[in-house]
This record gives sequence, C-alpha cells and structure tokens, in this order.
Amino acid sequence: MNPNLISRLAPSPTGALHLGNIRTFMWAWLSIRSQGGTMLMRIEDLETPRVKPGVAEKMLDDLRWLGFDWDGEIVVQTQRRNYFAEIFESLKSQNALYPCVCTRSDMLAAAQGAPNEGDHELRYPGTCRTRSELEMRDRSAHSDRAPAWRLKTSLREIEFDDLLSGKHRINPHAEVGDFIVARGPDNPAYQLAVVADDIASHVTEVVRGDDLIPSTARQLLLYQLLNAAPPRYGHVPLLIGPDGKRLAKRHGDARIASFRNQGIRPERIIGTLARWSGLIDESDAKLSDLISVWSWQKLNRERVILTPAKLSEIDS
Repeated sequence: MNPNLISRLAPSPTGALHLGNIRTFMWAWLSIRSQGGTMLMRIEDLETPRVKPGVAEKMLDDLRWLGFDWDGEIVVQTQRRNYFAEIFESLKSQNALYPCVCTRSDMLAAAQGAPNEGDHELRYPGTCRTRSELEMRDRSAHSDRAPAWRLKTSLREIEFDDLLSGKHRINPHAEVGDFIVARGPDNPAYQLAVVADDIASHVTEVVRGDDLIPSTARQLLLYQLLNAAPPRYGHVPLLIGPDGKRLAKRHGDARIASFRNQGIRPERIIGTLARWSGLIDESDAKLSDLISVWSWQKLNRERVILTPAKLSEIDS
C-alpha cells in the first residue's frame, strides 16, 4: 500500500452517468488501486443552475453497483466556499487577477477574425486588463452583471508529460488569453476550483477526459502561483458519437441507469469497457479483477466511436 499516492473521482451532478464517464472513472480507479494508492470522491456541484436534485446520490449508487469504492469522506464543493475565498485572496494579493466586465459580444467584436470551426472558446484580447479603475466602475454601474475575475497570463509555454499521450506544450496566453478563474471570491470557476480542491486533498494523480488537455496548462499556471506541487496527469480518449461529438441522447441511450433497468449485469458493462480500452479480450469482468492486468502501456490511444452496433455489444 502507498497511501501517499492519491487520486480522485469527481462527478458533476448535472446528469446521469453514461459509458464515457465510467470508462474514464475506470481508468482512474484502476491506475491508483494498482499502485496501492488512495482514491477520493468529490462532488463537483458548483454549476448550481445545472445541478439536478438527487442526481449525486444516483451517481454514487451507480458507481457502487459497478464495483467502485473510495476512501474517506465525500467532499462536496459547495460546502467549501470559505476555503475557495482564501485561495482567491491569495491570488489577488499577488496581483495575478483582475476584474472583467466584458460580454461574449464584446469579445466577438474585438476578435481579429472569426473562430475556427470546432473552437470551443474565444481568445480573450485582454480588454479589461488595461482599463482604468474609473472605466471599470463606470461599466459596472451600467451593467447588471457582476465582474468576473481573470488570471493574467504571459507569453510562455507550459510543458507537461501525460501518462498516455506523452509530452505536451501549450501556451494558454496564445490559445485563450487571460482566462476566468472566479465569479466572486467564494465562487470559483472550474479551473480554480479543481486546483484548489486537489491541493487541499494532496492529489498526486489526475485521470480525466482528453478534452481537458488544454485545461491542464491553465491549471499548472495556478499551481505555480499557489506554490503547490502539481499532480501527474493521464487523459482518457473520449467515447464519442459517429458525428465526432461528445456523447448525447442523439447517439443512443448509454446511461448506466438504463442498462441497470434492462437487467444487464455490471460485469458486462465493466468488461466491455475494459475490452474497448485494450485491457482484456473478453467482455465480462469485475472491476476489482482488472487491477492485476492494468497497464498504461496496454491502453488504446484512440477515441472510441459509439455507433449503434458498438452500443449493442453491451447487451448482446
């Protein structure tokens, strides 16, 4: 056992768990359990308007049914606002943040060209970074929106080694500019909340979807400012629909709750996901039995396209 190696599962209670979530959680769980480490559970419920009552409890029940376990008490983000406020003040005291009242329309108007096809966010041009205090007060007085807080970035590449895909070099300033880290002192955005909680929990390994690779560079900037050692990262290739987009209802019902209602055994779900991952050849396995065969070197490095035929493999 090595309790100093720590990972976490961090579901967000905005919808039902599906095959893609479970495949990512499976990689995270197997990686840390194979090292004799500690697995924590964190409920990321800060996106209050999207959080649905009762979903967190159903997620935890589905995970237990599939064979997942975790150590210690469950952390709930919305119960930690005082801590987030302390982290916010630490960054603010370093002059690393500034308030921003720009809207998406402002950003579109300031952009030099239209976003490329597939872009998920616009690059912020730094408009409020150079605004005077008087200008900020004036704009805030004529707006019904509280200012967001952005992190100052610089022209510097961030490097990290991914457990699956190797070395990455990303320049957050060039890609997204100064990015939002909070809506208020006790209301952090995703980038800051994740880093703050992982620091508090002494997390040493983070395994998550490969759509979050760009976020890793931004979060490493925050680790540097907060003088904390970052974890090592492993990014899981997503399960996607035939259209190349993230799983959605239009791609078929991939919810774990639906499989349970159909009477499909958890071993079938775990085994099929393990086979798609490259860990085993069969389609039935208990999660705990996969610890002995786990290896990052065995894993498939391509995203899995969830066609109707592939989805039917779960109940065939």
